[in-house]
Amino acid sequence: MALKSCRLLMIYPRFTAPSFWNYHDVCKVLGARYPTAPLSLITVAALLPPSWDVRLLDRNAEELTPADLDRADLVMTGGMMAQKTDTLDIIRICREQGKPVVVGGCDVTSSPHLYAEADFQVRGEAEGMMETFVEAWTAGERKGVFTSEKFTVDITQSPTPRFDLLNFSHYLYPGVQFSRGCPFTCEFCDIIELYGRVPRTKTNDQMLAELDALYRLGYRGFVDFVDDNFIGNKKAIKRFLPALVNWQKERGYPFEFSTEATINLADDDELLDLMRGANFFMIFVGIESPNTETLIAMQKKQNTRRSLSASVNKIYKSGIVVKAGFIVGFDSEKLSVANEMIDCIESTSIPNCMVGLLAALPTTQLTRRLAREGRLHSGYDNQGEAGGDQGITGLNFETLRPRRDVYLDYATILEKIYDREAYFKRVRRMGRLIDRSNRAMSLSMRELLMVARLIWHMQVKQKGIRGSFWNTVLDCAIHNPRALKYVMITMALYLHIGPFSRYVRAHTEEQIALIDTGEQMESRLALPPVPSMRGSGGTLATKAG
Repeated sequence: MALKSCRLLMIYPRFTAPSFWNYHDVCKVLGARYPTAPLSLITVAALLPPSWDVRLLDRNAEELTPADLDRADLVMTGGMMAQKTDTLDIIRICREQGKPVVVGGCDVTSSPHLYAEADFQVRGEAEGMMETFVEAWTAGERKGVFTSEKFTVDITQSPTPRFDLLNFSHYLYPGVQFSRGCPFTCEFCDIIELYGRVPRTKTNDQMLAELDALYRLGYRGFVDFVDDNFIGNKKAIKRFLPALVNWQKERGYPFEFSTEATINLADDDELLDLMRGANFFMIFVGIESPNTETLIAMQKKQNTRRSLSASVNKIYKSGIVVKAGFIVGFDSEKLSVANEMIDCIESTSIPNCMVGLLAALPTTQLTRRLAREGRLHSGYDNQGEAGGDQGITGLNFETLRPRRDVYLDYATILEKIYDREAYFKRVRRMGRLIDRSNRAMSLSMRELLMVARLIWHMQVKQKGIRGSFWNTVLDCAIHNPRALKYVMITMALYLHIGPFSRYVRAHTEEQIALIDTGEQMESRLALPPVPSMRGSGGTLATKAG
């Protein structure tokens, strides 16, 4: 059947403004509008008929106007929990303007009841259902639910994303994806519920074609592999990485890569060497807790039976910067966990740590257990304006440890690890450990401009941290100059993380005060203003998938 043309407007919803992940002030300083581009929507765009007129509007980087909707026959939107509030706003606007709207993504898949106002829902992976949706739309259907069977999508059939729809100047970096799924069974995680425990991977040729597409469009620099566990299928990744190394060599290493992986990466020398050769420079690892009993209880045994500091240092020696996630609020916590977590962060020399409160996410093992125990809060999966950032929306259940103690630990950890001097000392230690001896220090023109903007901002606008900045630059220049670029990136992140940690700490202290005064905690509290570092000291003007 010939498919008629359709004027489609794809709208990527805003992420919740106060979030660990949006790096708002960093983007402003470096000349970008948002950290990363909407890979999900440009992948869906590649699944649509060539006859469709597709436009992309990212609400994190640009405004939606009435004229944009006037030109559209159909609107597609959706995303993650942290985009819920804006997704619902987009649906409402479309309904008011009489524009049919399709919502997809992981949050509608997990919590479809929250998106009942949308004309269409696409649940599950789009590759398994977009053809059916297009046929239904073309046949005249104007309402429906389309569900892809779990874990059955063959992602070797996933098309090259429509990178041509992006304005690269809006973003710090674009993303690509090699695999979906994770072999581990962490109780709190929804990845295995959404994508399964058998990681499905793309072919070498398929993945290199995506990188070729970026390269042909003229993009150079930082590219993120968005995989939730890049090394989840080690057999496949060890087939792919040698091809990636050759691809990089043939083109003079146009890209530097980051990704997310489990800490057991440190156990595999071959894998570390391959990632080093492919020019990976940063990974995010979920450490969660330094306590072995807690790790076993959350079913994250891959983090036990190891020295975390030795594992992180080994990754540093492979030239890869480590960012890490930690969580407070597990049932297995008996006494204060603050000092143990602070000591772990200091001993591993990880500057950039996302410390969140435990949250019961829809569909997870944790949520099912808490529901059986009668401990879930009403509306646990609808956190309103706070979106999905666990600095604010965590503990959406009754804790076993006194709630005040959990909050107090959390506030203490944030205060200690994001103290300015403590952060910059960890940056200096990390800067001495990162081994980039296999790479000459090089910067693209765009990166040079970003560095210039950062130096100017630190010198002129950030008098409160100017001394720490220059001490760290000097220390790295003397001891390990090839790591300077990555030290600069890590220092830039403090422009966001420093104020945001104080913002979350203020909210946490508010919760402690409510408990102390015996007041009833509301499920959705008014949030304080979004923080920003301004003036001499970087003061706080008074949270998240």
